[in-house]
Amino acid sequence: MIYLELLWSFMQVGLFSIGGGYAAIPLIQHQAIEVHSWLTMQEFADIMTISEMTPGPITINSATFVGIRVAGIPGAIVATLGCIIPSAIIVLLLAYVYYHWRGLDTVQSIFRSLRPCVIAMIASAEIPLISLALYGGEDFAGTLRIPSLIIFTAAFLALRLFRIGPIATMVISGTFGLIAGVCIL
Repeated sequence: MIYLELLWSFMQVGLFSIGGGYAAIPLIQHQAIEVHSWLTMQEFADIMTISEMTPGPITINSATFVGIRVAGIPGAIVATLGCIIPSAIIVLLLAYVYYHWRGLDTVQSIFRSLRPCVIAMIASAEIPLISLALYGGEDFAGTLRIPSLIIFTAAFLALRLFRIGPIATMVISGTFGLIAGVCIL
């Protein structure tokens, strides 16, 4: 039964995650935390962190990690397939439509109208993760963690303003996080 739940949950993620991997995060969060209670918010944040750090698309990595957490290796395979199958079908259909009718204003209008929705979906998933990183909870009600705020701000500036690569930013941030954790304890 758990395999069918994993398959169906991640088929929904694969079917409705319009806009790429980051747009799938709120869908995965909804399925894994709210609908099935497979994960806590802390476990979800850890899985998102690992999924971002490992090579490959974040949605597929997340599906694999959630599946393995819930039902071991078979669960990872089922969740990953559930995530891939709808996406593969949709991509094939969209490629056909796009290459045949890409010059139509209606097609371009549809793509323009989807962009704000994708941004809203990404923001809805990222705000609780930012709160968890900076306050230790999902609702910004905890105590602000100053070292986390400094690392967050420095990483944001490194990526956006100074154009430092994401790998270097993660290594430096992880190092400072380790130092801050050791010094505070």
